[in-house]
Amino acid sequence: MLFSKLEKKVAYRYLWAKKRGFGSVVSWVSLIGIMLGVATLIVVMSVMGGFHDVLLGRIVGMNGHVVVYHQDGAIGDYNYLIDKIKQNKIVMSNATSIVPIAEGQVMVTAKGRNSGAMIRGINMPDLVAKTDDGARFYGKALTEIKDGELVIGSSLARSLNITLGDDVSLVSANASTPTPFGSMPRIMAYPVKTTFFMGMYEYDSGYVFMPLSTVQKYLNIGKSVTHIDVFLRDAENTKIVREALQRLLPDGFIVRDWRDLNRGFVGALQVESNVMFLILMLIIIVAVFNIVSSLVMLVKDKSKDIAVLRTFGVSRRSMMKIFMLSGTTIGIIGAVAGTFLGTIIAIYIEPIRKFFQWMTGRDLFPAELYYLSELPSRVEFWTVFGIALIAIVLAFLATLYPAWKAANTDPVEVLRNE
Repeated sequence: MLFSKLEKKVAYRYLWAKKRGFGSVVSWVSLIGIMLGVATLIVVMSVMGGFHDVLLGRIVGMNGHVVVYHQDGAIGDYNYLIDKIKQNKIVMSNATSIVPIAEGQVMVTAKGRNSGAMIRGINMPDLVAKTDDGARFYGKALTEIKDGELVIGSSLARSLNITLGDDVSLVSANASTPTPFGSMPRIMAYPVKTTFFMGMYEYDSGYVFMPLSTVQKYLNIGKSVTHIDVFLRDAENTKIVREALQRLLPDGFIVRDWRDLNRGFVGALQVESNVMFLILMLIIIVAVFNIVSSLVMLVKDKSKDIAVLRTFGVSRRSMMKIFMLSGTTIGIIGAVAGTFLGTIIAIYIEPIRKFFQWMTGRDLFPAELYYLSELPSRVEFWTVFGIALIAIVLAFLATLYPAWKAANTDPVEVLRNE
């Protein structure tokens, strides 16, 4: 057995001692500190994980895991290029679809209002396939959208005060029209047939989808596209596909994956997650130091008891194990309670947010700042287990010095002074 019956009995007696043990204020502060630290870490890491999954899933999912560009800015015979890519076994063993895209920046105007946006030309069946995981559409079905009609984000439609059937004008300086007085920005009006809500503010407020042929005409790029998106089964397996495409494609083509295209964003998420983990870990560390002070005071208060036990033949090793068990028990109780509390909050974080938002009357999670309409959360077993384990290990390490001090108490000196 790791602990004898005597060691357990004495340890738990000291643990429940009202003056210095578990019944003391310091021990309660230690336990509550560990509990709150573990709970806070679980909630924050779950929310950060949810942010990472949802944001990257929506950004990457709409833009392709691997993207093929041409240094001249347009890809002419893209059908031939796609057929060539489909003949590559490495690419096709990892890819789910290859989608041609025509894209450009425009200003959208309607009813005296205007807003910057990105128009994206895509074949409507491809758009259906890429937005079947939570996006909501209102109005005409995507498969029924015809040439000259557009699909607009719900937030953008609201900011322009337009409804289904209204016309919006697209203004582009890049797709200029030559006139006797010089080049003029191209202005064309299109009817809004469908609005969409993806739950990501950047798309809902800044994207307009149109049939590929319509955007090609508007941007005046003929039968070309601006890039080709390659969607993969596994978003992490981009390296082998990118290298295969680089070997396959002739000079002039540029291949980028989602990490390259979102390097700043992905890096910022990772740095923020690491910094939050380190900062919140300080809560647990402070609580652990309280365990040290509590046990040191307990050793000092129980020095006479320790001396008596030593004279009865209790070994130094047993004395160390008694105080290690006392302190570690506080850490275990705090970690278990914090794990339970943190997991419950992380699972129900969105209803909790809505409740406090209703209580305060304030928007606690503005979509225009966080790019999402709901607070995401991803509770991972290994993350929760790791946080709880770290707290328990730190609590155990905090007991080593007080336990060593108790084991090295000289019973002769203590009893002589008594």
